[in-house]
Amino acid sequence: MVKYRHVILLGILLLGAILISGCNAAEAKNGDIVQVDYTGTLEDGTVFDTSVGGEPLEFTLGEGRMIPGFEQAILGMKVGESKTFTILADDAYGQYSDAKVQVINREELTNIPNPEVGQQLYGSQTDGTTITGTITNVTDTTVTVDFNPPLAGKNLTFEIKLISIQ
Repeated sequence: MVKYRHVILLGILLLGAILISGCNAAEAKNGDIVQVDYTGTLEDGTVFDTSVGGEPLEFTLGEGRMIPGFEQAILGMKVGESKTFTILADDAYGQYSDAKVQVINREELTNIPNPEVGQQLYGSQTDGTTITGTITNVTDTTVTVDFNPPLAGKNLTFEIKLISIQ
């Protein structure tokens, strides 16, 4: 009789362990709110962004707020899982385009009396989307503005850890 109690108790403990591990084995899927710790680096090893030491990045998978390769890498991951992956420039912010660099007459920038290299400019495109540019050169008569995203033309490597799935 005592033997059977131990067998039954062991069986209950094993069943509990299986159920608990099954609950934690959820995989990230579209529609889930996820929290991710990440570090993004360029090909030369330069860190361009990280959440480590701060708040994890939180977003809903499938909403399109993140670059597609980033979301794709998280799909199917489990809480606590880590991964390193590279997103090629075409799948991140696209290739650098000389056509997105504009030389503007200073007279046209009436709202910026003293433009400086590195200064950000914000405007709207004809379709209503916001565009950001960075001043790269200033002369007495012109201002050169680069409207490429800062990471355009760069392959991005991410080290991520899935913190939570809601």
